[in-house]
This record gives sequence, C-alpha cells and structure tokens, in this order.
Amino acid sequence: MSPGIQLRVRVGILATCVRKYQRMATVVTSPSRDTTVAVPSKPLHDTPEASSLVDVNAVPARDQVRMGRAATVKSGVTWLTLSVIIFFHMGALAAFFFFSWSRLAVMAILYVLAINVGIGMCYHRLLTHRGYQTPKWIEYLMTMCATLSLEGGPIFWVSTHRVHHQLSDHEGDPHTPREGGWWAHAGWILYGESLHAQTQALSRYSPDLSKDRFHVWMSKYHWLPITVSGLLLMAGGWIWGGLLNGIAMVLWGVALRVTLGLHATWLVNSATHLWGSRRFETRDDSRNNWWVALLTGGEGWHNNHHAHPVSARHGLKWYELDPNFWGIWLLSKLGLAKKIRVAQYDPQNPRPAGS
Repeated sequence: MSPGIQLRVRVGILATCVRKYQRMATVVTSPSRDTTVAVPSKPLHDTPEASSLVDVNAVPARDQVRMGRAATVKSGVTWLTLSVIIFFHMGALAAFFFFSWSRLAVMAILYVLAINVGIGMCYHRLLTHRGYQTPKWIEYLMTMCATLSLEGGPIFWVSTHRVHHQLSDHEGDPHTPREGGWWAHAGWILYGESLHAQTQALSRYSPDLSKDRFHVWMSKYHWLPITVSGLLLMAGGWIWGGLLNGIAMVLWGVALRVTLGLHATWLVNSATHLWGSRRFETRDDSRNNWWVALLTGGEGWHNNHHAHPVSARHGLKWYELDPNFWGIWLLSKLGLAKKIRVAQYDPQNPRPAGS
C-alpha cells in the first residue's frame, strides 16, 4: 500500500472515531427533552446477584422519579395521603377511651408482625438489602405482614429506601433532616405525586421485585391485608363482646397500632440522622440511637447500618439489642433462612464497607 493511501486510511479511521465520540458525548452531556441519562454514583442495591456497577440507561423523562424536598413540594400536598394519616391519628386518640388488656395484647402482637417481622426483617433487611435468603413462601408471608404497617407495598418501600442509601443526606434523598427535621419525619410523605401503586415508574430502582408477579400485585393492592385484618378484628370483637368491642378492637388493632408504627419508622428517617453516636465515618449523618432501636427492634443502630448496609445484623456490640436480627437467627435455626450476611470490621479501626 502506498504512503498516500495509508495516510487517507488513517485519516478516515480518525474521523470515524471522532464522530463516534461526538455522538456519545451528546448523549451524556446534552440529553434531549424526552430522555435523561441516569448515572448513579454508587449501586442502588447490593445483592449477591448484583453487579458492583450499575448500567447507564437512558430513561424516558416521564419515568424519572423526582425525590427530595425541592422536587416534591412544588407539586403540592397529596391530600389523599394527608387525609388517611389524619384519620388514623384520630382513631389512635379515640382508642385510649376503650382500653382493655386484651385489646392491648392484640395491638402488641400485630405491631410485632407489622413493624418487626414486616418492615425490619422483610422490607428492610431482606428485600431492600438482601442480607439473607428465605424460601419464597416465607418472603411472601412476611411481605403481607409488612403491608399491615400502612407503609405501602414492597416496590414503593424498597425503591424509596434504595434511593435514600444512594443519595443519603444529599440532594434527592427523599427524607434528609438537612431539609428539616419535620420534613424527614413525616413531611416527605405528604408532598408530591403518590407513588404507592406506580410499579412501572419505580421499577428502575427495584428491578428484582418488579420481575416478581407477587410483589407487583402486592404493590398495587397493599391496602388489602390491612383492610382484611380490620374486618376480622371487627367481626371477632363483635362476636365475643358486642359491637362496641368490635369497634374498640379496630381502634387498637389498626388505628393506634398503625399510628405508633408509622412514627417508629419515621424516627429512623429523622432522629437517627440527628441524634446519637457515630462509630463509622460514613458519607452521611447517620447515627446510632438506642431509643429508636428499642422502638423498632434494632433499626436505630443506623450508623452501623449505613456503614454496612448489606449486614442482616445492625447491633454490632453485645449491648446493641437487635430483636429483628434475633428473628432472622430464629428463622435460620428453623431452616427457613440462609446465607445470612453479618458485618465484618476491625473494632480498633472501624471503617465502612468498601472504604
């Protein structure tokens, strides 16, 4: 081949490379109105099956989920959510006029099923972070327990929490106290577009659950188990004590229990990013808070959790009580849980995972 032809070939190859680079740069730096390019700074979730890298996907702008105070307040109050929360708080106050030990016992049992088994063991440590594995029928049963908390279906809860870990205490975090303590506690759930049943919009944050027909169905009909539980409490209380007892059972077993459970979970979002100690130097404001841990079964050891999010055990010292992990341990002894992941760190030089 002559030198002239070689030169023209090289120039042609160089020009082709430049055109390809320009096309790629256009996608990354100047997305069109219809699409935006999402480049997560770190994985949205960490599972044995998940890659350590997140694929860069062009997602239609209409499918993007905007979270955080700046993105949601402008949309105004979600009046349906606000009305439901007010209704449950009114029922909770009314419950105190109908106290009995049997009603308290019913509330306590359902609280453990909803908050400890459902939210702590299932939604958080199993579905969100995949800190352990269970048979599917156990996973589904625990998921139904979680819906008794009135905190939404699995895809909504898991997606929101994965975004929280990705952007913790930075812009886009759904509930950071840096945007206000009350906002982090309850305000964030009252503004913006309700996402509880929008499984398609949230699927990019929880593709593992979006492929499971049960979790998709339960995300759309998350209100069904708590409605059935209320009807059963009403019927049982009426049969064994009359109409007034049936109403009182609903007030204690649903209204008061749900209200206490909501605030317990919300305290993890607010209090454990405001008050407490820090064992690990994480990139957020997470803290270990003993009294929130008591209310939630161990979820208050939040700095431990943010440093080692995949760990199924949050209480890393003997004095850090972690009943939710005890429940996972019990499942393992019954042959119903395996591959339990527990944080490993140097007590003399504690560092977050991956640092």
